[in-house]
Amino acid sequence: MLSDYSTLWLDEELREVKYIDQTALPGELRIKSTQNLDEMFGAIINLEVRGAPAIGVFSALSMYVLAVRIGGNNLHDFVKEYIRCSDYLQSARPTAVNLFWALNIMKKELERFTLHRFGAYLLDSRLEEIELDDELRGYIGNVLHRKAMEIYDHDIEVCRRIGENGLKIIKGGDRILTHCNAGSLCAVRYGTATAPIYLANENNMNISVYCSETRPLLQGARLTAYELRENGIKTTLLCDNMISSIMAEGRIDKVIVGCDRVAANGDTANKIGTSSLAIVAKYYNIPFYVCAPTSSIDLNIRCGDKILIEKRKEYEVTEMWYKERMAPKDIDVYNPAFDITSHELITAFITENGIAEGDFTQSLRVLVGGNENE
Repeated sequence: MLSDYSTLWLDEELREVKYIDQTALPGELRIKSTQNLDEMFGAIINLEVRGAPAIGVFSALSMYVLAVRIGGNNLHDFVKEYIRCSDYLQSARPTAVNLFWALNIMKKELERFTLHRFGAYLLDSRLEEIELDDELRGYIGNVLHRKAMEIYDHDIEVCRRIGENGLKIIKGGDRILTHCNAGSLCAVRYGTATAPIYLANENNMNISVYCSETRPLLQGARLTAYELRENGIKTTLLCDNMISSIMAEGRIDKVIVGCDRVAANGDTANKIGTSSLAIVAKYYNIPFYVCAPTSSIDLNIRCGDKILIEKRKEYEVTEMWYKERMAPKDIDVYNPAFDITSHELITAFITENGIAEGDFTQSLRVLVGGNENE
């Protein structure tokens, strides 16, 4: 069962990353493993591993696995190859800030080691004089392993704390709408938007969840509906264009979604369709909450129009889920993976450090300031 596994983990003995291939769900619970850079890149870009927190953890574990296999005669050659691998993984998906966040932490940890041990920054020419023997490889491996596992454990703790803080806004009997998959499959465990849902269910609060199918990749239908049902939560699936209808009937009490990146002013990038959902929720006076680990809050970006939006392949719209192609050949296709939800449509952000309300420019900065990994 899904509950028997974390979304991804490190096989300590084989020194490889193992993960649930999310493209196979819900039909098959397929576990894959990798020690290879191109496979790691493919796992991210092909959505075998997806969800901002999971991508971040996956990239950290991957950089450790790659580091113990990097060749070279001196430390400079090792560092140069390490940075090449990191930059390549970073290019896999442009919108989810956790990917950049985790890779940057791993790179800083390597530089911290070279500065402490040799007084040299990364790519300093003096590193060419340092032989990369087995002892040095072992030291570097231990340093990067420790940091990667800190990121892994940190993700679990962050999601649990998001759940605890999010539980404060849930009432008994609530009917909650969520979009895409911000569940346990988007992180190591618990998830973000589903973390308070799982805790509410454990506390017998008699909640029910509606999840939109999330076209064109159907993460809501394939992943969220699957994992919520696996955990015994009353769940109803609906098409994306049915959201206004169900809200008009008064059957939704609040909306809780995840995110891939939050700008300093609170503008939020999340799976395509989130902006429309927020607009409709505003019309019907339904509270709209975003669950965000502080690692997804990018204070370096002033507002949402500065966030780079990933564009996906045309076939995801025209033929991916169909026995035969369902659109005319050579038709132009618009397929952004994310959209930007204005901060004006968001009731509050639920993070591991607390709940941000009001002036998000100030309240988000305060909460990010409590993140030890910043």
